[in-house]
Amino acid sequence: MTTALRLLISPIYRRWCCFVAILVGAPLRPVLTLQHSVKPSWRWPVSNLLHRRTISTPPITWTMPPLTRSRIALGGSSAEDNTFILPTETIVDTTPPMPSTPQKGASLKRSKYFSISDGEPTTVAKKGRTATGKGSVSEAIKSTSQQKSPKPKTPTKSKKSPSATKPPKSPKTKSSSPRKREKIEPGSLPPPKDWEKIYSLVQELRADKTAPVDSVGAEALPERHLGEVVYRYQVLIALMLSSQTKDAVVGETMKALQKHGLTVENIQQTDNQTLNNLIQKVGFHNNKTKFIKESADILITTYNGDIPQTAEEMMKLPGVGPKMAYIVESIAFQKNSGIGVDTHMHRMFNDLKWVKSTTPEGTREQLEGWLPRERWGEINALWVGFGQEVQQQKEKMLKKALTCSSPLEALAPIKKLRFDVSKEAKRYGLEDDVRKAMGS
Repeated sequence: MTTALRLLISPIYRRWCCFVAILVGAPLRPVLTLQHSVKPSWRWPVSNLLHRRTISTPPITWTMPPLTRSRIALGGSSAEDNTFILPTETIVDTTPPMPSTPQKGASLKRSKYFSISDGEPTTVAKKGRTATGKGSVSEAIKSTSQQKSPKPKTPTKSKKSPSATKPPKSPKTKSSSPRKREKIEPGSLPPPKDWEKIYSLVQELRADKTAPVDSVGAEALPERHLGEVVYRYQVLIALMLSSQTKDAVVGETMKALQKHGLTVENIQQTDNQTLNNLIQKVGFHNNKTKFIKESADILITTYNGDIPQTAEEMMKLPGVGPKMAYIVESIAFQKNSGIGVDTHMHRMFNDLKWVKSTTPEGTREQLEGWLPRERWGEINALWVGFGQEVQQQKEKMLKKALTCSSPLEALAPIKKLRFDVSKEAKRYGLEDDVRKAMGS
């Protein structure tokens, strides 16, 4: 007897009782689970199967009429599996919702949420459309499908008076060519205030010609003793190598090329790999190798080994831009049809408020708009060397500014070019000289 009681109260026995009750009592009093959000738990007590529980249903519901021992297809594998018998009592689903996948052969389309209750008229609610009435589930579904297809509305034409009608507007035609920026003509802009005084002070500070551009620039590097044609060609090559490269590296590369033989005929006969090895220290040497080789072929076939005499024709050569063309024209032919402006000049003249531009080409046009033409040839070497000394030779530039004819006026443009006078004076022990120059 004790063993039988222990068996009856054991957890394993209770679980088996629940399992048998579910298997035997499901056809008689099933818990209709049409919302499969979680898997059924076999730990539910048998009382849940024998007593009704009512909870709040989801917002979208199906309510069925009174049915006694009716059969509803649920999409099983056979006719017996697809049906079950509904009892006469009200059964409300108590399981949380779970998305269900319709099986093949299902004859009843299920909505996202629905439950079945007894004793109420059939009501189908979905997306704001309802169908009420009494009958079987198939009739409810039929009424729902009829409401889903609304009757087409016949458009009504509104009569307008002839006076109210407006004439059609003519379509706007867009111009195919983009709006071009107006070109600034030389001498058309007013010059900046006190520019001549600053310009003359820069000429005084640059009178010694000790900047890097004075010794390894495009004007100092070519070999003039080999003739004017070779000299002009080497000026062109020096400018082509100077793009995105420091002057010291350009000078070293030019000496290597001159040792190899820097003439247009020799460069044409040199293979690309050898030429690339000779200029490998400059920036973008692969592109410059290609440009130099292509230019040599053009110069021999079109210009008889010489370079073009105008800047416009030079710009047609591969790898030659406006800055290079104007500087070559000024050095080789002593002609000034434009100003050669690089990125350093562009930054300096914007810092001095002499121009207001975003590109070196815009700076060039604005300079040509007010700077006298007789200064176009000298301005590049003058200001490039001045910028080199301000940035690279600060002690020398500070000493020259303190010993020039107008120290106070000379320090003003240096400060505008991002030169910290106080910091550099303290660094090189020139604080007393700076105070004396500043008058304090």
